[in-house]
Amino acid sequence: MRWWPALLIAAALVAGAAWGTERAPRPGTCTLPGSSVTLSADQMANAATIAEVGWDRGLPDRAVVIALATAMQESTLRNLDYGDRDSLGLFQQRPSQGWGTPEQVQDPVYAAGQFYDRLVQIPEWESGRLTNIAQAVQISGHPELYQKWQEFAQELTTMLQSGAMMDDNCSRPTPM
Repeated sequence: MRWWPALLIAAALVAGAAWGTERAPRPGTCTLPGSSVTLSADQMANAATIAEVGWDRGLPDRAVVIALATAMQESTLRNLDYGDRDSLGLFQQRPSQGWGTPEQVQDPVYAAGQFYDRLVQIPEWESGRLTNIAQAVQISGHPELYQKWQEFAQELTTMLQSGAMMDDNCSRPTPM
């Protein structure tokens, strides 16, 4: 029974040491400053691809912000091979709705291009509320959900544009 107090003290010391330490990000992950969202290297590469496709077309950052916010909501920047009904890829585009073949909509460059093609056809896409513009492109069952990603997408666009470091573990990714 004399060991009981020593065990309690040891447990308290271990708990105190663990409580005071922060978990380091996993290697190959990125967390934007001020954000609680951590992205994998694949997610960052997908974001870079989406941004590069927009910039290569001469589109302003506003288009990239809308595209990144949309892809965050639709797939969390993962190139999904499943989804609701026949939705696939970064933007959860549906082959049955004319977005392309299953293979095409799972190609990040093609999918981003299709998104931008439809985006620029939306009146006032450059000044309208992000969630309304994204909804006009995507025709989602949950149109308000895009808005929550606007600030994150703006930060991510700025980081990708500047080539700034995301954190100690992540630099500007190479597009896929």
